[in-house]
Amino acid sequence: MMYDVALTTFVALFVIIDPLGNVPIFMALTKGTDLAHQRLMAIKGTITAFLVLSAFAWFGADFLHLLGIGLPAFRIAGGLMLGIIAFEMVFEKRNPRKTKAAEKVHDIASPDDISVFPLAIPLMAGPGSIASVMLLMSQHAGDRAAQIMVNGVLGVVILISMFAFLMVGPISKLMTESATSVVSRLLGIILAALSVQFVIDGIKNSFGI
Repeated sequence: MMYDVALTTFVALFVIIDPLGNVPIFMALTKGTDLAHQRLMAIKGTITAFLVLSAFAWFGADFLHLLGIGLPAFRIAGGLMLGIIAFEMVFEKRNPRKTKAAEKVHDIASPDDISVFPLAIPLMAGPGSIASVMLLMSQHAGDRAAQIMVNGVLGVVILISMFAFLMVGPISKLMTESATSVVSRLLGIILAALSVQFVIDGIKNSFGI
């Protein structure tokens, strides 16, 4: 049971947060700065993203309840959102869009600190990742051990992101365009199947099927 929870959570969050795909964007955002500054931004940005995502993971359902939004509706909406992201990954539309957005925000963000905006929010803790952690937590409502596992796996993915940012030079050399394309499309297909499952679960819960 815990193995299944950990595996599903890791695949979903790794695809959505996209530690390796964010490396080129991190390079663009920290271009012209020294190594110490890059390390500070990597550590501060990933910690901020973890805190934001953890907050939504544990308290997001209560927030939805205050707005009068049920979890089944959120599962359907989140599944559709993840399906769009999966479509972008399969047809290689996501990274160009993220890179273009990063270039725009870099012009208005402070060159001294890009850790919170745009690195942590929205590149890492964006709508897709927030929806994902909330959906994953809602799948295990009432099972505190499974929810702790989800939050722990989130921490692992964030640590991978931090390591990728700290090792930005060597990783960028290993990431050939063809290899990145193949991996992105494979993960996109997996994410598409997961998004469909979220929608199906939402419909079942809505109609009591």
